[in-house]
Amino acid sequence: MTPMHLRNAPRWQTPLLLLLMAWALLAGLGMREPMPADEPRFVLAARTMVETGQWLFPHRGIELYAEKPPVFMWLQAASYLLVRDWQVAFLLPSLLAALLTLWLSGDLARRLWGRHAVPYAVFGLFVCLQFALQAKRAQIDMVLVGMTTLSLWALLRYLLEKPSPWLLALGTFAAGLGTVTKGVGFLPLLVFIPWLWVRLKSRQALPPHRGLHALAGLAGFIAGAGVWLVPMLSVALTSADPALHAYAREMLFKQTGTRYANAWHHVKPAWYYLQTMLTLWLPGVLLAPWLLPAWWRRVKRVDARHALLLGWALLVLVFFSASPGKREVYIFPMLPALAVAAAPLLPGLLRRRAVRATLWAYMAVLVVVAGALGAWLLAAPPERLQSLVEGRGMDMDTVAQLGRWLVGFAMVAAVAMFAIARASRHRVGVALVTVTAALWTAYGMGFMPALSPDSSAQALMQRVGQRIGPDAELAMLGWREQHLLQADRPVTDFGFKQPWVDQWQHAHAWLLEAPERRWLFLRKEAIGPCLDPAKVVDIGASNRRAWILAPGDAWREGCDVPADWSADVSED
Repeated sequence: MTPMHLRNAPRWQTPLLLLLMAWALLAGLGMREPMPADEPRFVLAARTMVETGQWLFPHRGIELYAEKPPVFMWLQAASYLLVRDWQVAFLLPSLLAALLTLWLSGDLARRLWGRHAVPYAVFGLFVCLQFALQAKRAQIDMVLVGMTTLSLWALLRYLLEKPSPWLLALGTFAAGLGTVTKGVGFLPLLVFIPWLWVRLKSRQALPPHRGLHALAGLAGFIAGAGVWLVPMLSVALTSADPALHAYAREMLFKQTGTRYANAWHHVKPAWYYLQTMLTLWLPGVLLAPWLLPAWWRRVKRVDARHALLLGWALLVLVFFSASPGKREVYIFPMLPALAVAAAPLLPGLLRRRAVRATLWAYMAVLVVVAGALGAWLLAAPPERLQSLVEGRGMDMDTVAQLGRWLVGFAMVAAVAMFAIARASRHRVGVALVTVTAALWTAYGMGFMPALSPDSSAQALMQRVGQRIGPDAELAMLGWREQHLLQADRPVTDFGFKQPWVDQWQHAHAWLLEAPERRWLFLRKEAIGPCLDPAKVVDIGASNRRAWILAPGDAWREGCDVPADWSADVSED
């Protein structure tokens, strides 16, 4: 969103807000380590690609990582080769995808509604919490949204602006590339369903040269998906390695159709995405009582622009709601389309007193909650904070740092709101962009760097290195990706998904080769029956788990792990 009465606003206003937005997205780049969930896993695979030169089949330790295609990891590895700094490189793909998504949303709004709609689409997308949250995380979803938005941009131009086969090919290429980035990248192709509905309602004939255009679209999708599928399948199918065959089956079947139709985790009820919209889509979702009737009127009169944008978003929502497995990021690709669909309506809505009051109230609640939470963190006695820090490896200095940043954000946001409201209460859009920029600046430069040493396991692995000394060898059992990533030396692992008994047997043989200089790092709950508890070392807590070190001489002489033994621990 942007200020009321754009034509009467100072010329510097929109450029200044754009600078604030760009600053907020950049803030904190290079100031933290990869943190769960997902980030350490992808960075570990990308780092292995750079170190080994094996880019086609990503690895997690000694095992193939067959849960996601490698395209996102390619982008991280390529970013590292460009900047030579993992702290910067691992976040660059998400940042660049966010900037691309903002530009595409603004350009699409310009083509559909005119230049006046551009800042409303761009700022309307930026102020929704989920957008910047994903832009500042090293997960696949921001890059996926960049690709789906590019695909939708090209396909909508093809369907509404000019039927160029090159636009169609670009749209399907982006969808194909998105599919091998994360399996649902094909979703922009669903836009043809509401397009057919518009054609039927308006009694328009299908365009000529359908065969040539269909061929261009098919070629574009195959080229996009083939970026990874063709070399992967050519190597896997011609190899005698059963691990590569298993990898191909896992990626092509289990992680696509089976994951969608018969999800084995993240199982949620059908209404789950309603709570996602009511929280992560703030403050945009607060305008739903005004936007939904206005959208409905435009769809009823067969406005092709709104019918395609909203019809596609509805199909995406239905698609993900039908699967038992649900995560809040799954419906993220809808958000740019909805921001573009809202753009022509926002100038009128922001003239309404009720809309302005709702948005001012949202900002006031955000400031009050942040300030109160920060003050509590600074003033509460340590025993009251014990449940917050317990198991996370955090100390009171970290808690105090979080409290100071929360109070600082609340003060800056409150001053900005007061100054803007005093100038004109109608400039709620300016205040909203400013407060949002302050929030994500504090998040990037304060909250995440404060949490990074503990959440990323950096502090834990530093203690491990200091305890065992520079000349010791380290192996891990029951590890998480952040531990392997943050280790200060080459580490031996015995697999990530291997049965516990197999890992323990390999660990036993490894320790016995040089017990005087070898150490085993593992979860405290997973201590095996052959380790002497009196000789293990408690090394601390991280990620809500306790961790120990076992020296080589902690193995009880003559003890073998029973073949049916398994650690009674829960997964992270």
